[in-house]
Parts: sequence; structure tokens; C-alpha cells
Amino acid sequence: MQDAKGVAPASQGATEGFWPKGWWSIVDYKIGIIPVPVFVILFAVIAGFALTGKVPSDILMAIVLLSMGGFTCAELGKRIPIIKNIGAAAIFATFIPSYLAFHHLLPDSILDSVKDFTKDSNFLYLFISCIIVGSILGMDRGVLIKGFLKIFVPLAAGSVAGGIVGTLVGVLFGLGAYHTFFFVVVPIMAGGVGEGAIPLSIGYSQILHQAQGDLFAQVLPPVMLGSLTAILLAGTLNYVGKKYPHLTGEGRLQPGEHDELEFEEEDADDHVDVTTVAAAVVTAVTLYLIGALAQRVLGFPAPVVMLVIAVFLKLARAVSPALQVGAFHVYKFFSTAVTYPLLFAIGVALTPWDKLVAAFTVPYVITIVSTVVAIMTTGFFVGGWMKMYPIDTAIVTACHSGQGGTGDVAILTAANRMQLMPFAQIATRIGGAITVTVVLIVLTQVG
Repeated sequence: MQDAKGVAPASQGATEGFWPKGWWSIVDYKIGIIPVPVFVILFAVIAGFALTGKVPSDILMAIVLLSMGGFTCAELGKRIPIIKNIGAAAIFATFIPSYLAFHHLLPDSILDSVKDFTKDSNFLYLFISCIIVGSILGMDRGVLIKGFLKIFVPLAAGSVAGGIVGTLVGVLFGLGAYHTFFFVVVPIMAGGVGEGAIPLSIGYSQILHQAQGDLFAQVLPPVMLGSLTAILLAGTLNYVGKKYPHLTGEGRLQPGEHDELEFEEEDADDHVDVTTVAAAVVTAVTLYLIGALAQRVLGFPAPVVMLVIAVFLKLARAVSPALQVGAFHVYKFFSTAVTYPLLFAIGVALTPWDKLVAAFTVPYVITIVSTVVAIMTTGFFVGGWMKMYPIDTAIVTACHSGQGGTGDVAILTAANRMQLMPFAQIATRIGGAITVTVVLIVLTQVG
């Protein structure tokens, strides 16, 4: 009887060890944010849709498709030795889907679903809106305006250095000063594709009287490879910052700067409910729509207008502490749960693999890499000279050579510094617009 009694509890304990607790441990194991059992079920469900006809492009399917694709690619990047320390997760989440889409290694119905959703939903700008508004409202007011004013100095210095170094390297490799400057160096700093390469090629077409499509095909590869270079270097700087912490503010530009909400959030959490978080989302979207209307009427880029309004609201104390904390929660949610799905969508719908590969010739690669290195190195040293954190300043200047808003997301993800998004938008949008404007004026004189 004693033996029987001794065995029964052990057997019962073993049973309880797997069900439900053992099963719960499996459920709690995640690929990114997706529990493994749910991942397996979703894989089968999506395969069923693909085999039986068209895959829907609505938000329900987009959530699972982009999450599965983005977090799977990111997990691969996080597990490869050495390169996992230099932003491999962001690179994999962007460029693996680009490769798969170009070579049709994913079913066309899935690719069409992702492309349709990405192009029709304005998904990218929802992300940027929530990141910018949340990060600005979480900044310290006292250093906010100083940071915005000071960042223009390393940006301007980096642009000049990048232009000089890139052109000289191109000349050394026989590309010619004219071609190197206007068709390799300038596109890197033009602000991406939609806000940079396209208006630049239109301006070139009007001035040079050549087909805009042919010119666009020339300026696009440097944009793509320049952004990839910036992602790699930003990831490398993040790794360097772990080794030399005195060089970085881990997402802050200046010593003494802090996120106000880091101190307020603990007390405010008791007073911030789901309604307030939802209100923060609506507020962020409202600011973006104001920016979009301003862009339609006045021609100013919508993200820049939104950024300026958010800064004004922060400095004027026009947003309540509860709503600020709600916006900060939204920022953290989007940076954690939405970044890699967004990068997957960007890779499939907005990153042409053939254009990227076209830039991989030795003279072009060395010229493009030299340009980006010069921009970031200048930002590093000028930032240090101005009492800013060198690594974080260099990462912001890296966004000047990124692929627009998509590049900003990838660069800051690789650097693990999404809170720098407001400054990245200055580098990309304002820096790119100034670059395009000045260069087109110059070309009218020498073209």
C-alpha cells in the first residue's frame, strides 16, 4: 500500500508536469511575438488559403502574414554569430523577403496580398506617426529644442564630407567627377526613393532632357546600397557602444538628457487605461493627417509637419501627462511588435532586389561605402566636439544616407535606437529636401 501510494503521486506529478504546465511552456515559447503552436497553425491556414485561391489582402491576413515573415527572418538574423551584433535581424527582415519576392520563391498569391496591403494601407506612415509622437512626448522638454537645433551641424558637416570623399573615390576608380557626384553620391543623400530618387530623376530629366525612367534606374541603386551600408554600420556602432558605453547615450543625443516618462510612468500607469492609449493612437494619426493636408496645400513633407506640431505641443505643455504616457505606451508597442513585420512588408513591396544587386560592382560599392562612412564618421567626431554622444549622433547622420522612412526604420532597428526617429526624420526629410534642391540648382549651372 505504501509503495502504491508512493507511485501514484509521482505519476500524477509527472502528468501535471506536462499538462497543463508543460504545454504552457510550449505556448509561451515564441518566434518574435508569435507562440509556436499558433505559428504552426497559421502556417497551415495560410497554406490552405494559398492552395485554394487568392490570399486576402485585408488587415486580418496582413497581421499574420507580416508577423510570421518579419519575425522569422529577424530570428534567423539574431542567431547567426558575429553578424547578429551588427544589425542582421533588420537586414534579414528586409532583404530576405526582397530576394524571395524577386525570385518568386513565395506563392504569388501571398506576394500580391502583402504588396496590395502595403501600398494601399499607408502602413509605413501609421508606424512613423506613432513612433515620432510617442518618442517626442517622452523626451525631456529642456533638451528637446537644443537637440533639434544642434543636430543640423553634424548633418551639414557630414553632407559636405560625404560629397567630397565620395566624389574623390569615384574619380580614383574612373567613374568621373560629374557622374560620381550627380548619379552616385547625391542619390545616397537625397532622402530615399519617393522623396529623393523620384524628384531627383524628374529634375534631372527636365534639366538634361533625358528620359526620366532611364535616369531613375541610374539613381536608384546607390539609394539601395547606401541604405544597406548605413544599416550595417549602425548595427556595428550599436555593438561598439556596448564595449565603450561612454560614447553613447543609448538613444539619447546629449549627456543629461532623459525620457521624462521613465520617471513618471510608474506612478502614471495606475491612471492610464486602454482608453487613454487608444486616444494616443488617434492623436498620433491626427497629427499625421494634419501633416498630409499641409503637404497637399503647401508642399511640405507630411512627417516633418507632424514632427514640428508634436514638438510644439510638447514644449507648450498642451498634452496632458496621462496622454503623454499613453503615447509612450503606443511607441513601445509599435517599436516592439510592429517593426519587423513592417520591414518584411518593405522588403516584399518596396525593395527591388534587382536594383540593389545592380549596384554591386567594385567601383560603385567602394564609392558608396566611402560616402556613407564619411557621413557617419564626420557625424561621430562633430557630435563629440559639440558635447553630444558620438555614436548616437553618427547613427542619426546615417539616416541621411538611408532609404527614406523605410531606411530610417531599418537603420534605427539595427542600432536598437528607435527613440531617435524624430531626429532621423530631420536627417532624411529636411536633409534630403535640401540636398535635392541645392543639387538641382547646381546642375542647371553646369548641366
